[in-house]
Amino acid sequence: MNDPKPDSARPDNAKPAGLQRDNPRPQENRTPAMAGLAIAVVLLVVGLWLARELTAASKMEDCLMSGRTNCNVIQPQ
Repeated sequence: MNDPKPDSARPDNAKPAGLQRDNPRPQENRTPAMAGLAIAVVLLVVGLWLARELTAASKMEDCLMSGRTNCNVIQPQ
């Protein structure tokens, strides 16, 4: 009396009972997200370095354009 249903009674998109997973969401691959994060961090670091260099060059240029001759930055020892 407990005859199993024939395969034709099962919907076409349903997986057999042995192949179903407990988690309905597919396995997520985080490699592209990590690569994007790494690229964003590299761009941020390069941008900060470039902004700092451009600011220093701008200050040096402003000093030279004002006619001064002692524009070199003296580093404390």
